[in-house]
Amino acid sequence: MNTDHITVRRNVSLRTVLRYLRALGELPDYTDKFMVVDRRERYLGILRLRRLVTGRPELSVSEAMESDFQPIPASVADEEVARRFSDQDLISAPVVDDEGRLVGRITVDDVVDVIREESEQTLMNLAGMDEDEDMFAPVLVSSRRRALWLGINLVTALLASWVIGLFEDTIQRVVALAVLMPIVASMGGIAGSQTLTLAIRGIALGQLSQQNARWLVLKELAVGAINGVLWAVVVGGVAWLWFASTTIGLLIATALIINLVCAALSGALLPLSLERLGIDPALAGSVLLTTVTDVVGFMAFLGLATLFLT
Repeated sequence: MNTDHITVRRNVSLRTVLRYLRALGELPDYTDKFMVVDRRERYLGILRLRRLVTGRPELSVSEAMESDFQPIPASVADEEVARRFSDQDLISAPVVDDEGRLVGRITVDDVVDVIREESEQTLMNLAGMDEDEDMFAPVLVSSRRRALWLGINLVTALLASWVIGLFEDTIQRVVALAVLMPIVASMGGIAGSQTLTLAIRGIALGQLSQQNARWLVLKELAVGAINGVLWAVVVGGVAWLWFASTTIGLLIATALIINLVCAALSGALLPLSLERLGIDPALAGSVLLTTVTDVVGFMAFLGLATLFLT
């Protein structure tokens, strides 16, 4: 917020306002509206610059003003301000205190700064780093900041390895499984990341909440099922040609469908669950999603192989 705004009284004419502006000689940057206040500086509405210029000079401010333009409370979070500017295509907006008195205005250049900072923070969080990370920070400082999520990722990787270890005998008997395992996990990871990114963006923009979560989950399940069947046919056909085994082709196709559906479900539900727990979805979502897609993918593929190949 800044305080370089211009206020006018509702009982004066547009001619008087124009004369006042000429006396000022210069307008603050991004002035597209003037704030209408009473003698106690309580906010009453706005007078748009275009209305002032095109209106009849004898009109009063009260006749030309917009009293239904809602001001922004000074206590509102900056993310909410940025969302309102985006939704309403605002250039500036008045800010009021708890008693309705005008205390300043917010302009679009400040909102752009907020959006950029939020984008940078989200990008850093997706990599498991905090917003204080600096490319020029000392080596030990950067190492300490990144160590936590590397450790968490190690734990999840060990979990996936443990699942593989459960099917060690099956893998030794059918070497083709070791060759094809990364395909199932990788496809699930990419599909889940697409849904996760969409959900995190929806939460950040206020488009996704607990109220419309069911719609997103059903939609992503349908997308996951369609893509699962499509790529199951492709990958299953490649596996069949590669290893001359119809069973292996069918197994990896089935595992791929299972993993892509689970990835879509996890990508939609994880951000909502993390947000409800007060955890930034961008910070923890990708690590948890990778764990889910790896474990489900390996369990589905190797479990089916154990049932039908050994």
